[in-house]
Amino acid sequence: MLNRLQESDIKLLRVFYAVASCNGFTAAEPVLRMQRPNISAAIKKLEERLDLVLCHRGRGGFQMTKEGEVVFQETKRIFNAFDNFVFNLKSLHDDYSGHITLVMMAGLPLSMQLAVSRAVKSTMKKFDDIHVNIQTRLYNEVEHVALSGECHLVLATYDMVKPESVTFHPVGYNCKGRLYCAPSHPLAKYKDVEALPDDVNISDYPAIGLSGLSSANYIDNDTRLSIQTFSDSYDAAMSAMMTGEYVGLLPDYMAKEQGVSLGLVPIAQGNLFNFEHELFVMNGKNTRLNPVLRHCIKELAYFICESQR
Repeated sequence: MLNRLQESDIKLLRVFYAVASCNGFTAAEPVLRMQRPNISAAIKKLEERLDLVLCHRGRGGFQMTKEGEVVFQETKRIFNAFDNFVFNLKSLHDDYSGHITLVMMAGLPLSMQLAVSRAVKSTMKKFDDIHVNIQTRLYNEVEHVALSGECHLVLATYDMVKPESVTFHPVGYNCKGRLYCAPSHPLAKYKDVEALPDDVNISDYPAIGLSGLSSANYIDNDTRLSIQTFSDSYDAAMSAMMTGEYVGLLPDYMAKEQGVSLGLVPIAQGNLFNFEHELFVMNGKNTRLNPVLRHCIKELAYFICESQR
């Protein structure tokens, strides 16, 4: 069992990280510039060091074990933190080169994703030795990744009490949403009325919530949603809602981009449980905002505002 990390272990973890990222030994060969027998030997040695089986390989193909998944995620955190350390160290010498990691909240609209692409392209053009790693995380994970040092910047909405350990940079966009249901749901027949009839109580209908979203979102004056289950993303929540079993809160952009083809219905003309969450670029207070990151924040704000015109 591994009690102390050595330099040789770092090399073995990099091999495993590449194999897991590529989902197989063969696909990892050009990335690692190693032949398969050497990769296999490295993985075996790492498994011996950790006293764990990390993956299965054979006729059924490559498959990570549960333990392997945990090691992979922890390895990703280590390498992201190490890359951030190197990047910040270089910036102390006015050397703006290396990798920066930008995390986007999962489920942002396509227009927002294109705006991020343009901002990243602009940043890489201005600083030609910069490479940007773009990742997505679930809503309930964005605060953690901003604080943990796993990334440099996070683009996400945030409706909770803002922790002092995170810096928030508004980008001039508010994510609006409301209560929706599937066309097969009993409340769908009230889509064209301004308010529900007095004898219809919204709390009588099971609702699906979003993990990490403030509970205040589920209260509308004296009315409360009856949350029966939770989902980890708006996309997954919408899938559950389309079963016709649940009502739920969704951003309007999802209803426009994906919900139209599904027949998603805003309940009572969309006047129930309205919310408006501001979009931010976030970073942990320990992240050094050098000229590269400041430029990237500025470009994100510019292109996101442009995408909404």
